[in-house]
Amino acid sequence: METNYQVRVGNTSLMLDGTSLSVTIQADQKVWNWAKDYQPYILMEDGTKILFSSASSIHHATFENGIGKGICSSYDGFTIDGKKVEFAFDTIMWVEFSTGDIRFELIPMKEEKIGFKAIYWPGHMEFDTKSDRWYSVLNVLQGLLLPNTWENEVTKLGFDGQMCSSNAYMPWFGQIREREGYIAICEHPWDAAYHVNHPANGPYTHVGMRFLPSLGKLGYRRVIRYTFLQDCDYNTLCKVYRLYAKETGLFTSLAEKAAKNPLVDKLIGSAFVHKGIKTHQSPDSAFYDKEHPEKNDLVIPFSYREKEIRHFKEKGVEKLYLHLDGWGDPGYDNKHPDYLPACKEAGGWEGMKSLSDAMKECGYMFGVHDQYRDYYMDAPTFNEEYAIHDVNGEIPKFARWAGGWQSYLCASQAPYYVKRNFEELFAHGIHLEGTYLDVFTCNEGDECSHPHHTMTRKECFEFRGRCFEYLSSRDILPSSEEVSDWSMKSLVFCHYGPYDFMLAGPDAPRKGIPVPLFNLVYHDCLILPWPMDQIPGQEDYMLYALLNGGAAYLEKDGAYPNIDGAFDAAYEQKLDEEIRRYRIVAELQEKIAKCEMLKHEFIDGDWKKQRTIFSDGTIVTINFHDQSFQIHEGK
Repeated sequence: METNYQVRVGNTSLMLDGTSLSVTIQADQKVWNWAKDYQPYILMEDGTKILFSSASSIHHATFENGIGKGICSSYDGFTIDGKKVEFAFDTIMWVEFSTGDIRFELIPMKEEKIGFKAIYWPGHMEFDTKSDRWYSVLNVLQGLLLPNTWENEVTKLGFDGQMCSSNAYMPWFGQIREREGYIAICEHPWDAAYHVNHPANGPYTHVGMRFLPSLGKLGYRRVIRYTFLQDCDYNTLCKVYRLYAKETGLFTSLAEKAAKNPLVDKLIGSAFVHKGIKTHQSPDSAFYDKEHPEKNDLVIPFSYREKEIRHFKEKGVEKLYLHLDGWGDPGYDNKHPDYLPACKEAGGWEGMKSLSDAMKECGYMFGVHDQYRDYYMDAPTFNEEYAIHDVNGEIPKFARWAGGWQSYLCASQAPYYVKRNFEELFAHGIHLEGTYLDVFTCNEGDECSHPHHTMTRKECFEFRGRCFEYLSSRDILPSSEEVSDWSMKSLVFCHYGPYDFMLAGPDAPRKGIPVPLFNLVYHDCLILPWPMDQIPGQEDYMLYALLNGGAAYLEKDGAYPNIDGAFDAAYEQKLDEEIRRYRIVAELQEKIAKCEMLKHEFIDGDWKKQRTIFSDGTIVTINFHDQSFQIHEGK
């Protein structure tokens, strides 16, 4: 009986060991093996593992059709807790004639709900040489390189590595050994995740895929595509994915978005200012200060923010975007989605309109923070019927954020609430040119089992996208918390798309070497503002803003200085310096916002000396040894 199955297309061959179910790939004479300790398995909700090899019926066969050659495997006859279950699936591994790409497909053939948590397939690569020239490429926030010799352990990812979350801005990963490597692209990322296992100092890094249930089932065909490359680095992988994004319609440039709405050009070069109006910490909130209860409530009048805005104008700031938190009567992160009216204590609709009018008079752009995922139980229209129901029919409930006890609003309802609230803003004469819908692009997709609004994760992202499109239809530039490429058709800007270390303490161990993977793919599709902090003894973050050709924060979550509006000398000196630094970043951004980032590199292998090259010929060089930079202008 045959135990090994092999197909060859040009210089690429694919072999399956029918006994161990392990795979060997040869691409241009280079061999890639799945790790020796890997066995494909189904992880159950109770933590038990069901091996593929435990199926009572397993069949393998090679095939060829008009587009490629491959190996089809069928698995049936599983026993769980001593009971035979109606659960069978095929795996198809095939090599595409036209590209040499290899696709791994997992396809349900018959399926009852068996209570699985994830299916770990295809396997992770054997990647076990102790060398810093062997590294993994991870889409953790803006991007990471994880050398096999990295001194810090990396085993935990935010959102458990779920695709379409902040730990997977783009649904792919890759590995490079010397100058040969691969990129693995998840073509159905909504119900998928990846995992990383890197012990301190290596000597290996294992990166693998797992597929998640959709409403309790495998449900549909899952596909991950591997492209194997020679003489490559992380830049090469990004350009492979950029082409994929164009082929699949994800890629939508800023030039295209500006053609639809000229406000895009107004936002380019603007100073980003992040301010708030009302803060209220519920006693149920994890942030409630029991020792100093007076700190749990704060209201800053709209009129004070208006004075600040006019002061920026007096200081000569020509372009500015104001992101306003806490403008609704309940206060920041309270009672969503029932956030109206405008904060009465801060001046109500009249005060908010005056601020809006001042923004328009100054030629500035006005945008507000809003939230349509967190569903607060003290919201006047809260109704459990419209909350997310998990696959067991239960409603998640927790109390962390400022508003206290909450659930999640089913995203199928979000477009209706967005329209309801914004039509009310328009009715009160509030002029908006941008808006921030919180968490939509940093949190994973939700699914809902309620029979009146059953929703898959894929549909969740579609509903979130409809909210962005509604804003666009009203000539409002949509933004969200971070970036995710499912939103690239609609999103114009975001709160941030930082490197992983920027969200941790200055002394926190780093997961790897930060690199701009997202910008190497999507720089010319999105306006991405950067923090401008100067960390004593470490990096000046302005250099990252320049390196990435991005926008700059002028003030972010600003303090509440001098309530009477008399700006003191210390504040003036600080503001003058902030404006000077912002202008350096903005001048560069005005020139290259719509340019592709062609390449990023470390100079002489030194991570403290970096360079980016843009499609107009602009070259930006930064040096963290002395916090210096150079800009060589293109055409």
